[in-house]
Amino acid sequence: MILGELLPGPTNSLVDVAGVLVGHVSLVRGEGALVRGMGPVRTGITAILPHGGNLFRLKVPAAATIFNGFGKTIGLVQIAELGLLETPILLTNTLNVGKVADALVAWMVEQSPEIGVTTGTVNPVICECNDGFLNDIGGRHVTEQDVRAALTDASAMPVVEGTVGAGTGMTTYGFAGGIGTASRRLTSDQGRYTLGALVLANFGRRGDLLIGGVPVGRELEELRHKREVQEMQREQGSVIVILATDAPLNSRQLGRLTRRVPLGLARTGTTGGHGSGDLAIAFSTANRIPHDETPLIHHVEVLNEQHPTIDRLFTAVVEATEEAVLNALCAAHTQSGRDNHRAEALPLDETLAILRRYGRV
Repeated sequence: MILGELLPGPTNSLVDVAGVLVGHVSLVRGEGALVRGMGPVRTGITAILPHGGNLFRLKVPAAATIFNGFGKTIGLVQIAELGLLETPILLTNTLNVGKVADALVAWMVEQSPEIGVTTGTVNPVICECNDGFLNDIGGRHVTEQDVRAALTDASAMPVVEGTVGAGTGMTTYGFAGGIGTASRRLTSDQGRYTLGALVLANFGRRGDLLIGGVPVGRELEELRHKREVQEMQREQGSVIVILATDAPLNSRQLGRLTRRVPLGLARTGTTGGHGSGDLAIAFSTANRIPHDETPLIHHVEVLNEQHPTIDRLFTAVVEATEEAVLNALCAAHTQSGRDNHRAEALPLDETLAILRRYGRV
């Protein structure tokens, strides 16, 4: 089944954008009843690095869009003001945001000892979703060592998806969810640019799930005679979407990309419920902005928006975002957690049968 019209990159993941690195640390410990501070633990951390150099000294253009602000992120204000990203982006659970930010600051100061001494401070970027259905979220089990491991182990290898890293305890459309990723590559006459999306998916009502326009969630409910009353349900999850591209875009143009993310999410069925914290961050690897150079004029390449390439990048955002969510669902495995709560994996055989019946496979 092909979603959209653009072709994916070689790994169909965020790391198809040259230089981008992704690392995971997954924490899975304990079974049964919740004992605060002890477990069960079903959580983790995912690190996204725009390049393998010193991000504080060589920043990249970035932008962020919040399309439902029910979230507890750190670092978006400075991205909005300056249009630059100067640290890796770390994904984790809601109540671990402070600890993860502290660990990232410590790591950045080691990389650049001048921070806070001969130059300014640093802006850590941390995003979160709530994995408390499966995880002892109040135990705040992600440690500084876990953060460092995710950062140092980050690589350009194909990204592992599903219930891994920050996605270990997440659910999507009522099934096990978590990390998903996809990419799209433009043709040579469009610059041969690549755009990748990575999602931390923890949102959606089961009956709303769409795959390629097919009401898979509703069909699965009917197959199992468990049709839920939609009026009584509320979407209480969140989704974080990270976009990377090697197209030479400035922060304003990257902001235009982030504003197309909801179109891709909507294709999977969500309407962005009241309790869903949804946001997107985009960065470009094409230009690096030195921290310690102060010329009067800084010359960078910027894509000409009169060229139709910008429209193809918009298409790439929508297609990659949609597919990244579905890839998270398809890669996730059944996960049990605290108080024996359980998130079943998407039943792939039944899903394929539904898609075939609708002529979509």
